[in-house]
Amino acid sequence: MHEQIGRCRSGCEASDRLDGRVSFSTVIYFWWKTRAIVAGVTGGLLLTLSGAIWQASASQTMAGQLAGGNRGSTGPTATQEFSQVRPLDSENAAAFERFYNLDYDRSVQGFQRVMDRHPDDPFAVNHLLTSVMYRELYRMGLLDPGDYADDSFLDTPHRAADPKVIAQIKALAERAENLEEARLKANPNDVDALYARGITRAQFAIYTGLVERAWISALRNAVGARQDHERVLELAPGYLDAKLVVGVHNYVLGSLPTGLKLASSLVGLTGSREKGYEYLQEVARGGGENSTDARIALVLFLRRDHRYPEALEMLRGLLPQYPQNVILALQEGSLLRSLHRDAEAEASYRKVWQNGRAGGFGAGHYEFAALDLGDLLRAEKDYAGAAAAYELVSEVPKPDPEVLQKANLGAGEMYDLQRKRDLAVRKYDAVIAANSSSRPADTARKRLREPYRVD
Repeated sequence: MHEQIGRCRSGCEASDRLDGRVSFSTVIYFWWKTRAIVAGVTGGLLLTLSGAIWQASASQTMAGQLAGGNRGSTGPTATQEFSQVRPLDSENAAAFERFYNLDYDRSVQGFQRVMDRHPDDPFAVNHLLTSVMYRELYRMGLLDPGDYADDSFLDTPHRAADPKVIAQIKALAERAENLEEARLKANPNDVDALYARGITRAQFAIYTGLVERAWISALRNAVGARQDHERVLELAPGYLDAKLVVGVHNYVLGSLPTGLKLASSLVGLTGSREKGYEYLQEVARGGGENSTDARIALVLFLRRDHRYPEALEMLRGLLPQYPQNVILALQEGSLLRSLHRDAEAEASYRKVWQNGRAGGFGAGHYEFAALDLGDLLRAEKDYAGAAAAYELVSEVPKPDPEVLQKANLGAGEMYDLQRKRDLAVRKYDAVIAANSSSRPADTARKRLREPYRVD
Protein backbone atom coordinates (compact mmCIF):
# COMPACT_ATOMS: atom_id res chain seq x y z
CA MET A 1 0.00 0.00 0.00
CA HIS A 2 2.75 2.43 0.90
CA GLU A 3 4.12 1.87 -2.59
CA GLN A 4 0.77 2.91 -4.02
CA ILE A 5 0.86 6.17 -2.15
CA GLY A 6 4.55 6.47 -2.95
CA ARG A 7 3.63 6.30 -6.63
CA CYS A 8 0.92 8.91 -6.02
CA ARG A 9 -1.71 6.89 -7.88
CA SER A 10 -3.32 9.82 -9.67
CA GLY A 11 -2.96 13.56 -9.99
CA CYS A 12 0.85 13.64 -9.90
CA GLU A 13 1.67 14.33 -13.53
CA ALA A 14 4.58 16.70 -12.96
CA SER A 15 6.21 14.60 -10.27
CA ASP A 16 5.87 11.44 -12.38
CA ARG A 17 8.25 13.01 -14.87
CA LEU A 18 10.98 12.51 -12.29
CA ASP A 19 11.05 8.79 -13.08
CA GLY A 20 12.40 9.40 -16.59
CA ARG A 21 14.96 12.02 -15.68
CA VAL A 22 17.89 10.44 -13.90
CA SER A 23 19.92 13.63 -14.19
CA PHE A 24 17.24 15.68 -12.48
CA SER A 25 16.87 13.08 -9.74
CA THR A 26 20.60 13.38 -9.18
CA VAL A 27 20.33 17.16 -9.01
CA ILE A 28 17.47 16.95 -6.55
CA TYR A 29 19.36 14.47 -4.40
CA PHE A 30 22.49 16.63 -4.43
CA TRP A 31 20.50 19.70 -3.48
CA TRP A 32 18.67 17.68 -0.87
CA LYS A 33 21.96 16.84 0.79
CA THR A 34 23.14 20.45 0.65
CA ARG A 35 20.10 22.70 0.93
CA ALA A 36 17.54 20.08 1.92
CA ILE A 37 14.35 20.11 -0.05
CA VAL A 38 13.02 17.98 2.77
CA ALA A 39 13.87 20.75 5.23
CA GLY A 40 11.41 22.87 3.33
CA VAL A 41 8.90 20.47 1.83
CA THR A 42 9.01 17.61 4.33
CA GLY A 43 10.33 19.68 7.23
CA GLY A 44 7.95 22.48 6.45
CA LEU A 45 5.05 20.09 6.15
CA LEU A 46 6.15 18.44 9.37
CA LEU A 47 5.72 21.62 11.36
CA THR A 48 2.65 22.93 9.58
CA LEU A 49 0.51 20.04 8.45
CA SER A 50 0.21 18.78 11.98
CA GLY A 51 -2.94 20.83 12.02
CA ALA A 52 -3.72 21.34 8.37
CA ILE A 53 -6.15 18.46 8.37
CA TRP A 54 -7.92 19.97 11.31
CA GLN A 55 -8.90 22.82 9.07
CA ALA A 56 -10.90 20.60 6.79
CA SER A 57 -12.67 19.73 10.01
CA ALA A 58 -13.32 23.18 11.42
CA SER A 59 -13.10 26.17 9.13
CA GLN A 60 -15.31 28.72 10.78
CA THR A 61 -14.17 31.56 8.53
CA MET A 62 -14.67 29.80 5.22
CA ALA A 63 -18.41 30.22 5.00
CA GLY A 64 -19.38 32.83 2.46
CA GLN A 65 -15.87 32.92 0.95
CA LEU A 66 -16.29 30.14 -1.59
CA ALA A 67 -16.76 30.90 -5.22
CA GLY A 68 -18.20 28.08 -7.25
CA GLY A 69 -16.74 25.13 -5.36
CA ASN A 70 -18.14 21.64 -5.92
CA ARG A 71 -18.68 19.90 -2.62
CA GLY A 72 -19.71 16.64 -4.16
CA SER A 73 -22.87 16.50 -2.07
CA THR A 74 -26.37 17.86 -1.86
CA GLY A 75 -28.60 19.03 0.96
CA PRO A 76 -27.13 21.78 3.17
CA THR A 77 -26.08 25.04 1.59
CA ALA A 78 -22.40 25.80 1.16
CA THR A 79 -22.53 28.25 4.04
CA GLN A 80 -24.14 25.71 6.35
CA GLU A 81 -21.81 22.94 5.33
CA PHE A 82 -18.56 24.88 5.63
CA SER A 83 -19.43 26.15 9.07
CA GLN A 84 -19.70 22.60 10.36
CA VAL A 85 -16.97 20.57 12.00
CA ARG A 86 -16.16 17.50 9.96
CA PRO A 87 -16.86 14.91 11.07
CA LEU A 88 -19.56 16.20 13.35
CA ASP A 89 -18.31 14.87 16.66
CA SER A 90 -18.11 16.55 20.04
CA GLU A 91 -14.81 14.85 20.89
CA ASN A 92 -12.83 16.52 18.10
CA ALA A 93 -12.15 19.76 19.97
CA ALA A 94 -10.60 18.06 23.00
CA ALA A 95 -8.48 15.80 20.81
CA PHE A 96 -7.20 18.82 18.85
CA GLU A 97 -6.27 20.65 22.05
CA ARG A 98 -4.38 17.64 23.37
CA PHE A 99 -2.57 17.24 20.07
CA TYR A 100 -1.25 20.80 20.05
CA ASN A 101 -0.18 20.50 23.68
CA LEU A 102 1.79 17.32 22.85
CA ASP A 103 -0.53 15.07 24.84
CA TYR A 104 -0.34 12.53 22.05
CA ASP A 105 -1.59 9.47 23.90
CA ARG A 106 -4.92 11.03 24.81
CA SER A 107 -5.13 12.72 21.41
CA VAL A 108 -4.75 9.34 19.70
CA GLN A 109 -7.35 7.82 21.98
CA GLY A 110 -9.80 10.62 21.21
CA PHE A 111 -9.34 10.48 17.45
CA GLN A 112 -9.60 6.68 17.52
CA ARG A 113 -13.04 6.97 19.12
CA VAL A 114 -14.06 9.60 16.57
CA MET A 115 -12.96 7.37 13.69
CA ASP A 116 -14.77 4.40 15.19
CA ARG A 117 -17.97 6.46 15.11
CA HIS A 118 -17.25 7.77 11.57
CA PRO A 119 -15.44 4.88 9.83
CA ASP A 120 -16.13 6.13 6.29
CA ASP A 121 -15.01 9.74 6.82
CA PRO A 122 -11.52 10.39 5.37
CA PHE A 123 -11.09 13.42 7.62
CA ALA A 124 -11.57 11.26 10.72
CA VAL A 125 -9.01 8.77 9.39
CA ASN A 126 -6.54 11.56 8.60
CA HIS A 127 -6.94 12.94 12.13
CA LEU A 128 -5.92 9.63 13.64
CA LEU A 129 -3.16 9.10 11.07
CA THR A 130 -1.57 12.42 11.93
CA SER A 131 -1.82 11.98 15.68
CA VAL A 132 -0.33 8.47 15.55
CA MET A 133 2.48 9.58 13.26
CA TYR A 134 3.43 12.65 15.26
CA ARG A 135 3.46 10.69 18.49
CA GLU A 136 5.99 8.35 16.90
CA LEU A 137 8.05 11.21 15.43
CA TYR A 138 8.15 12.81 18.87
CA ARG A 139 9.30 9.56 20.43
CA MET A 140 12.00 9.26 17.76
CA GLY A 141 13.25 12.78 18.51
CA LEU A 142 12.21 14.27 15.17
CA LEU A 143 10.00 17.16 16.28
CA ASP A 144 12.54 19.78 17.38
CA PRO A 145 11.99 22.86 15.15
CA GLY A 146 15.60 23.86 15.78
CA ASP A 147 16.68 20.86 13.72
CA TYR A 148 14.92 22.38 10.71
CA ALA A 149 16.54 25.79 11.00
CA ASP A 150 19.23 24.38 8.70
CA ASP A 151 19.84 21.11 6.87
CA SER A 152 21.64 19.22 9.64
CA PHE A 153 18.63 17.02 10.40
CA LEU A 154 19.16 15.13 7.14
CA ASP A 155 22.15 13.25 8.52
CA THR A 156 21.30 13.31 12.22
CA PRO A 157 20.66 9.80 13.56
CA HIS A 158 17.54 9.24 15.65
CA ARG A 159 15.90 6.35 17.43
CA ALA A 160 14.47 3.65 15.19
CA ALA A 161 10.77 3.61 14.39
CA ASP A 162 8.50 1.04 16.03
CA PRO A 163 7.53 -1.53 13.34
CA LYS A 164 4.02 -1.88 14.80
CA VAL A 165 3.44 1.86 14.63
CA ILE A 166 4.80 1.99 11.09
CA ALA A 167 2.35 -0.72 10.07
CA GLN A 168 -0.46 1.30 11.66
CA ILE A 169 0.60 4.47 9.83
CA LYS A 170 0.62 2.67 6.48
CA ALA A 171 -2.74 1.03 7.13
CA LEU A 172 -4.36 4.35 8.06
CA ALA A 173 -2.87 6.09 5.02
CA GLU A 174 -4.20 3.36 2.76
CA ARG A 175 -7.61 3.50 4.39
CA ALA A 176 -7.83 7.26 3.99
CA GLU A 177 -6.72 7.20 0.37
CA ASN A 178 -9.17 4.44 -0.52
CA LEU A 179 -12.02 6.52 0.89
CA GLU A 180 -10.82 9.61 -0.99
CA GLU A 181 -10.34 7.78 -4.27
CA ALA A 182 -13.84 6.30 -4.05
CA ARG A 183 -15.35 9.75 -3.65
CA LEU A 184 -13.23 11.18 -6.48
CA LYS A 185 -14.22 8.32 -8.76
CA ALA A 186 -17.83 9.33 -8.22
CA ASN A 187 -17.07 13.05 -8.58
CA PRO A 188 -13.58 14.17 -9.72
CA ASN A 189 -14.38 17.72 -8.59
CA ASP A 190 -15.28 16.85 -4.99
CA VAL A 191 -13.17 19.53 -3.28
CA ASP A 192 -13.35 17.93 0.15
CA ALA A 193 -12.07 14.62 -1.22
CA LEU A 194 -9.30 16.42 -3.14
CA TYR A 195 -8.34 18.32 -0.04
CA ALA A 196 -8.36 15.20 2.13
CA ARG A 197 -6.26 13.27 -0.40
CA GLY A 198 -3.74 16.09 -0.44
CA ILE A 199 -3.46 15.84 3.34
CA THR A 200 -3.00 12.07 3.22
CA ARG A 201 -0.25 12.49 0.63
CA ALA A 202 1.40 15.25 2.63
CA GLN A 203 1.43 13.13 5.79
CA PHE A 204 2.88 10.19 3.88
CA ALA A 205 5.53 12.48 2.43
CA ILE A 206 6.57 13.30 5.98
CA TYR A 207 6.69 9.63 6.89
CA THR A 208 8.66 8.50 3.82
CA GLY A 209 11.08 11.42 4.09
CA LEU A 210 11.82 11.48 7.80
CA VAL A 211 11.39 7.82 8.72
CA GLU A 212 12.25 5.83 5.60
CA ARG A 213 14.56 8.50 4.16
CA ALA A 214 13.03 7.70 0.76
CA TRP A 215 13.58 11.16 -0.65
CA ILE A 216 12.18 10.80 -4.15
CA SER A 217 9.05 9.07 -2.88
CA ALA A 218 8.63 11.84 -0.30
CA LEU A 219 9.04 14.48 -2.98
CA ARG A 220 6.51 12.77 -5.24
CA ASN A 221 3.90 12.64 -2.49
CA ALA A 222 4.59 16.22 -1.44
CA VAL A 223 4.14 17.43 -5.01
CA GLY A 224 0.95 15.38 -5.29
CA ALA A 225 -0.37 17.11 -2.18
CA ARG A 226 0.34 20.49 -3.72
CA GLN A 227 -1.39 19.55 -6.96
CA ASP A 228 -4.47 18.36 -5.10
CA HIS A 229 -4.70 21.60 -3.16
CA GLU A 230 -4.06 23.77 -6.20
CA ARG A 231 -6.97 21.98 -7.85
CA VAL A 232 -9.08 22.72 -4.75
CA LEU A 233 -8.25 26.41 -5.13
CA GLU A 234 -9.19 26.32 -8.81
CA LEU A 235 -12.59 24.86 -7.95
CA ALA A 236 -13.12 26.86 -4.76
CA PRO A 237 -10.86 29.94 -4.53
CA GLY A 238 -12.11 30.65 -1.01
CA TYR A 239 -10.97 27.30 0.38
CA LEU A 240 -8.37 29.03 2.54
CA ASP A 241 -7.04 25.83 4.13
CA ALA A 242 -5.58 24.66 0.82
CA LYS A 243 -3.25 27.66 0.72
CA LEU A 244 -1.16 26.24 3.56
CA VAL A 245 0.36 23.37 1.56
CA VAL A 246 0.61 25.49 -1.59
CA GLY A 247 2.27 28.27 0.37
CA VAL A 248 4.84 25.92 1.90
CA HIS A 249 5.75 24.53 -1.52
CA ASN A 250 6.00 27.97 -3.08
CA TYR A 251 8.37 29.10 -0.34
CA VAL A 252 10.60 26.03 -0.67
CA LEU A 253 10.88 25.97 -4.45
CA GLY A 254 11.16 29.75 -4.59
CA SER A 255 14.15 29.55 -2.24
CA LEU A 256 16.21 27.40 -4.62
CA PRO A 257 19.39 28.78 -6.21
CA THR A 258 18.80 30.06 -9.74
CA GLY A 259 20.26 27.02 -11.49
CA LEU A 260 18.27 24.52 -9.50
CA LYS A 261 15.15 26.64 -9.80
CA LEU A 262 15.51 26.41 -13.58
CA ALA A 263 16.08 22.65 -13.40
CA SER A 264 12.99 22.26 -11.24
CA SER A 265 10.87 24.28 -13.65
CA LEU A 266 11.77 21.86 -16.47
CA VAL A 267 9.78 19.14 -14.71
CA GLY A 268 6.94 21.41 -13.65
CA LEU A 269 8.13 22.26 -10.14
CA THR A 270 7.94 26.02 -9.69
CA GLY A 271 7.51 28.36 -6.79
CA SER A 272 7.88 31.85 -5.42
CA ARG A 273 9.21 32.65 -1.97
CA GLU A 274 7.19 35.87 -1.92
CA LYS A 275 3.99 34.03 -2.87
CA GLY A 276 4.73 31.45 -0.20
CA TYR A 277 4.99 34.12 2.47
CA GLU A 278 1.87 35.81 1.10
CA TYR A 279 -0.20 32.64 1.26
CA LEU A 280 1.01 31.72 4.73
CA GLN A 281 0.40 35.22 6.07
CA GLU A 282 -3.09 35.14 4.56
CA VAL A 283 -3.86 31.87 6.31
CA ALA A 284 -2.28 33.13 9.55
CA ARG A 285 -4.59 36.15 9.50
CA GLY A 286 -7.61 34.01 8.65
CA GLY A 287 -8.55 33.49 12.26
CA GLY A 288 -9.42 29.80 11.93
CA GLU A 289 -7.54 26.83 13.33
CA ASN A 290 -5.26 26.83 10.32
CA SER A 291 -3.85 30.17 11.42
CA THR A 292 -1.88 28.27 14.07
CA ASP A 293 -0.24 26.02 11.52
CA ALA A 294 0.53 28.92 9.21
CA ARG A 295 2.15 30.81 12.06
CA ILE A 296 4.28 27.78 12.93
CA ALA A 297 5.37 27.61 9.30
CA LEU A 298 6.20 31.30 9.33
CA VAL A 299 8.29 30.91 12.49
CA LEU A 300 10.25 28.14 10.78
CA PHE A 301 10.78 29.96 7.49
CA LEU A 302 11.49 33.36 9.04
CA ARG A 303 14.13 31.69 11.17
CA ARG A 304 15.69 29.98 8.17
CA ASP A 305 15.82 33.38 6.46
CA HIS A 306 17.44 34.95 9.56
CA ARG A 307 14.45 37.21 10.13
CA TYR A 308 14.67 36.56 13.83
CA PRO A 309 12.68 39.52 15.23
CA GLU A 310 9.66 38.62 13.09
CA ALA A 311 9.97 34.94 13.99
CA LEU A 312 10.15 35.78 17.69
CA GLU A 313 7.08 38.01 17.49
CA MET A 314 5.14 35.28 15.70
CA LEU A 315 6.26 32.65 18.21
CA ARG A 316 5.29 34.76 21.22
CA GLY A 317 1.80 34.99 19.83
CA LEU A 318 1.57 31.19 19.94
CA LEU A 319 3.00 30.50 23.40
CA PRO A 320 -0.04 31.60 25.46
CA GLN A 321 -2.33 29.45 23.30
CA TYR A 322 -0.41 26.23 23.90
CA PRO A 323 1.23 26.53 27.33
CA GLN A 324 1.98 22.79 27.54
CA ASN A 325 3.83 22.66 24.23
CA VAL A 326 7.44 22.46 25.37
CA ILE A 327 8.70 22.40 21.77
CA LEU A 328 7.34 25.90 21.15
CA ALA A 329 8.47 27.12 24.56
CA LEU A 330 12.07 26.10 23.89
CA GLN A 331 12.17 28.04 20.63
CA GLU A 332 11.93 31.37 22.41
CA GLY A 333 15.36 30.91 23.97
CA SER A 334 16.79 29.69 20.68
CA LEU A 335 15.54 32.76 18.79
CA LEU A 336 16.79 35.08 21.55
CA ARG A 337 20.22 33.50 21.21
CA SER A 338 20.12 34.12 17.47
CA LEU A 339 19.41 37.77 18.29
CA HIS A 340 22.43 37.81 20.68
CA ARG A 341 20.11 38.51 23.61
CA ASP A 342 21.78 35.90 25.76
CA ALA A 343 20.59 37.13 29.16
CA GLU A 344 16.97 36.90 27.99
CA ALA A 345 17.65 33.50 26.46
CA GLU A 346 19.07 32.24 29.74
CA ALA A 347 16.00 33.50 31.59
CA SER A 348 13.75 31.79 29.03
CA TYR A 349 15.50 28.42 29.40
CA ARG A 350 15.35 28.64 33.19
CA LYS A 351 11.65 29.45 33.01
CA VAL A 352 11.00 26.40 30.83
CA TRP A 353 13.01 24.22 33.22
CA GLN A 354 11.15 25.47 36.28
CA ASN A 355 7.79 25.08 34.55
CA GLY A 356 8.71 21.53 33.59
CA ARG A 357 9.75 20.67 37.14
CA ALA A 358 6.37 21.95 38.31
CA GLY A 359 4.56 19.65 35.88
CA GLY A 360 3.61 22.34 33.40
CA PHE A 361 4.52 20.27 30.34
CA GLY A 362 3.05 16.92 31.33
CA ALA A 363 5.21 14.23 29.80
CA GLY A 364 7.03 16.75 27.58
CA HIS A 365 10.81 16.56 27.48
CA TYR A 366 11.62 19.79 29.30
CA GLU A 367 15.17 18.52 29.95
CA PHE A 368 16.03 20.08 26.59
CA ALA A 369 15.94 23.40 28.44
CA ALA A 370 18.83 22.28 30.68
CA LEU A 371 20.83 21.10 27.68
CA ASP A 372 20.23 24.37 25.83
CA LEU A 373 21.08 26.36 28.95
CA GLY A 374 24.32 24.45 29.28
CA ASP A 375 25.20 25.20 25.67
CA LEU A 376 24.49 28.89 26.22
CA LEU A 377 26.62 29.15 29.38
CA ARG A 378 29.36 27.18 27.66
CA ALA A 379 29.44 29.71 24.83
CA GLU A 380 29.76 32.44 27.46
CA LYS A 381 32.74 30.51 28.96
CA ASP A 382 30.89 30.01 32.22
CA TYR A 383 32.16 26.44 32.44
CA ALA A 384 31.06 25.79 36.01
CA GLY A 385 27.58 27.09 35.25
CA ALA A 386 27.42 25.02 32.07
CA ALA A 387 28.43 21.85 33.91
CA ALA A 388 25.74 22.50 36.52
CA ALA A 389 23.14 23.00 33.79
CA TYR A 390 24.12 19.79 32.01
CA GLU A 391 23.88 17.91 35.30
CA LEU A 392 20.26 19.00 35.64
CA VAL A 393 19.24 16.64 32.84
CA SER A 394 19.93 13.61 35.04
CA GLU A 395 17.43 14.96 37.61
CA VAL A 396 14.52 14.34 35.23
CA PRO A 397 12.74 11.05 36.05
CA LYS A 398 12.79 9.71 32.47
CA PRO A 399 15.01 11.95 30.36
CA ASP A 400 15.34 11.54 26.62
CA PRO A 401 18.30 9.13 26.22
CA GLU A 402 19.95 11.18 23.50
CA VAL A 403 19.61 14.39 25.50
CA LEU A 404 21.08 12.72 28.59
CA GLN A 405 23.98 11.39 26.55
CA LYS A 406 24.72 14.81 25.07
CA ALA A 407 24.43 16.42 28.50
CA ASN A 408 26.86 13.94 30.04
CA LEU A 409 29.34 14.59 27.25
CA GLY A 410 28.99 18.34 27.72
CA ALA A 411 29.41 18.04 31.48
CA GLY A 412 32.52 15.92 31.01
CA GLU A 413 34.07 18.51 28.74
CA MET A 414 33.23 21.28 31.19
CA TYR A 415 34.86 19.32 34.03
CA ASP A 416 37.96 18.85 31.86
CA LEU A 417 38.17 22.60 31.35
CA GLN A 418 37.97 23.03 35.13
CA ARG A 419 40.75 20.43 35.58
CA LYS A 420 38.35 18.02 37.32
CA ARG A 421 39.54 14.98 35.44
CA ASP A 422 37.96 12.32 37.66
CA LEU A 423 34.50 13.84 37.20
CA ALA A 424 35.10 14.19 33.47
CA VAL A 425 36.11 10.54 33.07
CA ARG A 426 33.03 9.46 34.98
CA LYS A 427 30.84 11.38 32.55
CA TYR A 428 32.60 10.04 29.46
CA ASP A 429 32.14 6.49 30.75
CA ALA A 430 28.41 7.19 31.17
CA VAL A 431 28.17 8.42 27.59
CA ILE A 432 29.75 5.25 26.22
CA ALA A 433 27.66 2.99 28.47
CA ALA A 434 24.44 4.61 27.23
CA ASN A 435 25.07 3.91 23.53
CA SER A 436 28.55 2.90 22.48
CA SER A 437 27.84 3.19 18.75
CA SER A 438 26.67 6.82 18.80
CA ARG A 439 28.55 9.93 17.77
CA PRO A 440 28.71 11.25 21.36
CA ALA A 441 30.27 7.92 22.36
CA ASP A 442 32.93 8.33 19.67
CA THR A 443 33.71 11.77 21.04
CA ALA A 444 33.77 10.44 24.61
CA ARG A 445 36.35 7.81 23.69
CA LYS A 446 38.48 10.54 22.21
CA ARG A 447 38.14 12.56 25.42
CA LEU A 448 39.20 9.55 27.49
CA ARG A 449 42.41 9.38 25.50
CA GLU A 450 43.06 13.09 25.77
CA PRO A 451 41.35 15.67 28.02
CA TYR A 452 39.17 18.27 26.34
CA ARG A 453 40.77 21.65 25.90
CA VAL A 454 39.79 24.93 24.27
CA ASP A 455 42.39 26.72 22.15
